[in-house]
Amino acid sequence: MRAWSAPEIPALHDRAPVPSIFDSRLNEIVGLPRDTDSARLYVCGITPYDATHMGHAATYVAFDLLNRAWRDAGYQVTFVQNVTDVDDPLIERAEQTGVDWKALAEDQTDLFRADMEALSVIPPEHYIGATESVDWIVPWVEQMVDDGLAYRAEGYVDAEGTEHPAGDVYFSVRKAADTHNDPARWYLGYVSNYSESDMAPLFAERGGDPDRPGKHDPFDALLWRAHREGEPEWDGGSLGPGRPGWHIECTVIAEKYLGMPYTVQGGGNDLRFPHHEMGAGHAFAMTGELMAEHYAHTGMVGLDGEKMSKSKGNLVLVSSLRQQGIDPAAIRLAILSNHYRADWSWSEALLGEATEKLARWREALRQEPTEPEPDTSPSDRLVSDVRDALADDLDAPSAVRAIDGWASAALSGEPAGSRDDVAALITARLGIAV
Repeated sequence: MRAWSAPEIPALHDRAPVPSIFDSRLNEIVGLPRDTDSARLYVCGITPYDATHMGHAATYVAFDLLNRAWRDAGYQVTFVQNVTDVDDPLIERAEQTGVDWKALAEDQTDLFRADMEALSVIPPEHYIGATESVDWIVPWVEQMVDDGLAYRAEGYVDAEGTEHPAGDVYFSVRKAADTHNDPARWYLGYVSNYSESDMAPLFAERGGDPDRPGKHDPFDALLWRAHREGEPEWDGGSLGPGRPGWHIECTVIAEKYLGMPYTVQGGGNDLRFPHHEMGAGHAFAMTGELMAEHYAHTGMVGLDGEKMSKSKGNLVLVSSLRQQGIDPAAIRLAILSNHYRADWSWSEALLGEATEKLARWREALRQEPTEPEPDTSPSDRLVSDVRDALADDLDAPSAVRAIDGWASAALSGEPAGSRDDVAALITARLGIAV
């Protein structure tokens, strides 16, 4: 699957510090990568039926900051992202709207690409749809069944009288934890640090089916869904016709293109459990390796103080803002005014402040010097301050404040240093076109 066009990234002088980021599994800030000249990043992609809301945008901009920080520090970066282009929510939306599920997925994925390009997000080297990975997933699931780490559930009739066929394949979380004679390396809660009482409601809310008859454990996750009439299907070999579950696609795609363990697994905080938890379990069960060395997660984004959600219908879509003529650079600056780990709310006031700030920056960059430049250039200090802020757990708000201070000083006629260097800094490190 094609990604999107890469933004121009101006070269900066020297190298930036090695960045640090908060590892939500370890619950501490870590500098990374260590003892290597490369970094490998996997960020979970969208299910393309409502692309791209502000929560999506905030997550992809955050990990774009990490990508840029690594590159500025001299690292070779391999970035991989998936697209869950077949899944229950997508199929349900297609049925509700009377649109073919493939057409809906293609349309929304195209929209996502346009949004990411507008927001100057560096594209992944490998952008892979779930439908493209089925041939890689099936052998994994077959092997898990053969190894006793997965099982076929019996059929059942649900409360509405709908008959569900036998053959759904589930990952056995308890058996997986005991593989490789080292259960301490993965267990239920290893990634999320949640207790099982914390996990139970989240599993049901986030795509799990704890009450499905025939499961060995409520937390066992679906690996392969046996074919139902009217649903898309693929050849599952010994599994029979059907389609893959959600979590397994990311594990298999990551293993194919990054190997394990890779440097960082990223995504929104709502992916800590069950998605990243189960992905790590699949990886450990099959390879004996941890899926990722570090796990990083972004905060949740609300709207005017309320949780933003599809069910409430209060999504702020990047494409809608762009259609209104909003500068994508202002959208990105509004996002970067909040720390990536914080929960925050989108508002017209936030966007207005970002728009005004961006205009000031651009005006300051157009000013002609009015004073002799000192030996210690303000632009050199700014480059150092912004690099240091972004190396410190991607502290974009501090970087934004530093640039704002520089712009105010420049507009008041104070020495500003090289405006070309400042423009390159803002474009390369914050991804904001000035």
